[in-house]
Amino acid sequence: MLGVAFLVARRGHSFVPSSARQRQAVMGAVRTAVRPSSSSRLFSSTVASELTAEEKATVEAQIKEKGNEIRSLKDGGADKSEVAPLVEELLSLKAKLDPSILEKKKKQQQQQKKPKQQQQQKQKQQASSDDADSEFITPRSEDYSKWYSDLIRTAGLAESSPVRGCMVIKPWGMSLWDRVRTDLDKRIQDHGAENAYFPLLIPKSFLSQEAEHVDGFAKECAVVTHHRLTAAQDGSGLIADPEAELEDPLIVRPTSETMIWFMFRKWINSYRDLPLKINQWANVMRWELRTRPFLRTSEFLWQEGHTAHATPEGAIDDARTMMENYAILCEELLAMPVVRGVKSPSETFAGAVDTYTIEALMQNGWALQSGTSHFLGQSFGKAFNVTFQDDQGQLQDVWGTSWGVSTRLLGALIMTHSDDAGLVLPPKVAPTQVVIVPIAPKKKDSEEAKAAINSALDTMVADLKAAGLRVKVDDRDYIRMGAKFFEWERKGVPLRIELGPRDVAKGTCVFKYRAGPGADEKQFVELKEVASAATAGLDAMQDGLMEAASQRLEDGICTDATYDEMKTALSVDEATAYPGVGLYLVPWKCDAKNEDAIKEECKATIRCYPLKENEAGMAKGKKCFYSGEDATHMALFGRAF
Repeated sequence: MLGVAFLVARRGHSFVPSSARQRQAVMGAVRTAVRPSSSSRLFSSTVASELTAEEKATVEAQIKEKGNEIRSLKDGGADKSEVAPLVEELLSLKAKLDPSILEKKKKQQQQQKKPKQQQQQKQKQQASSDDADSEFITPRSEDYSKWYSDLIRTAGLAESSPVRGCMVIKPWGMSLWDRVRTDLDKRIQDHGAENAYFPLLIPKSFLSQEAEHVDGFAKECAVVTHHRLTAAQDGSGLIADPEAELEDPLIVRPTSETMIWFMFRKWINSYRDLPLKINQWANVMRWELRTRPFLRTSEFLWQEGHTAHATPEGAIDDARTMMENYAILCEELLAMPVVRGVKSPSETFAGAVDTYTIEALMQNGWALQSGTSHFLGQSFGKAFNVTFQDDQGQLQDVWGTSWGVSTRLLGALIMTHSDDAGLVLPPKVAPTQVVIVPIAPKKKDSEEAKAAINSALDTMVADLKAAGLRVKVDDRDYIRMGAKFFEWERKGVPLRIELGPRDVAKGTCVFKYRAGPGADEKQFVELKEVASAATAGLDAMQDGLMEAASQRLEDGICTDATYDEMKTALSVDEATAYPGVGLYLVPWKCDAKNEDAIKEECKATIRCYPLKENEAGMAKGKKCFYSGEDATHMALFGRAF
């Protein structure tokens, strides 16, 4: 042990032996330190010596017998699970003669287990780090929620940001929103609204002026309390300057009703100033704990319209008209059918009298609220003292509306049409409707052939653009053809055209549609007919997607279920399931307590009171499927994103 002490002490002072004699001394000390003591070396023999000769002979006989039994089983092809208990018994017998056998086995197991654990941990870390770059899309039938996330990643639509709950919308995703915005902005201006912009920051005192409104958003607000930063005295970094605290904290815009109605008070004096219709394209912030790209994020993009009217009839008509504009946008641009309806009192927008909504059905059977329009009554007019002088000279309170859609529409678009191969885009909303993938001439091809394909390509692009189509030529020479096909399929481009030297020589090209009629096979089209064929084919694809989604919506609404049947189905219906249960159209007596009870019991909410069925009086003479009392409405129940 003195050798060990000497060696450790020297190591503590970085002792390095320089001469042969010093090295011999050190090695001698090491050998002394690691040499087992006599008591250690004799441990097993000491235990064995405690057995009598007769006992030792008995154990050895048992070991031999057990070994023969194990060999016999192995020779007979016995399963490992059958042999393993006998092996344990054999080791126990051997341990009676040499207990160190069990210690050796334990160490061996630990050594075997450690690399396995390390490998599992490495695989787990690798899977986590590779997920962001993976091209794999989880099938819908395996996990619908994961499919949705994988599709957004592989199609290059968006990705997470360093700010919790906020996403980065990538160019392909932003170009989709641009298409929606361009189409909708024209509809809004045709509706008589003008675009404006209002501050991102709203004084907290503004929100307090409409009590019901502030209650609806209080838990989602991000608050600015200081107007500058300063360096911490301990040098730890930047802190909010204690001397820069705001007297009236500012709220990062969750919606702009309060700011806009404050301005309306300045702009409205007479009935001649009405109706006043203002629209804003902006971003808003509503703090979310559980987020999902496009469907629910802390920050999102939207448009919000706000109007003031002289009469309630004018305001109600405005709200319903905008709901219809949203519905037409979804159906004509996105090929996404919706149910038009009004929310139950419990689901109505904070501060509104009525909320009109459009509800879409996703492929997993869940609903998605895709746009809302609110009849505000006179609540905001009174809260902000917005009055006007009518044509009789009397002072009146104005009537208001607000309406909006957001990037949530992109989530609805994705889940309405896409498949396990990637994004599927209706041609009208696709940023690129046609992608042309030229097949490069081979070295042996003549110069005339090379010139011919370039000429044919230029003519094709010009003809397609002249037909009003959005076209892209993928002439990247550093990517293989198969990889290009794969990429554009993932991105959902409606039509791919292949053009090579042989095609040009024949006067044809190859069409491949992403979805719709004829999508399963390639089509050969004459070059002179490319523009007309593409236009007709894309129109057919748009119609086909709308028809398929409309049929899914019709098939996905159950109209004859009891409450127990709905409860049984929806209580186990999760977002990961595909195709899912669907929605339930049932007779209902409006009752907030019963509505809350159903939400608690089976996680279902009233998506809306559908206008078509309720205006037709379908609830008349029917009993509520939950309470058994006379029904007041036909209600659409279901799970929702």
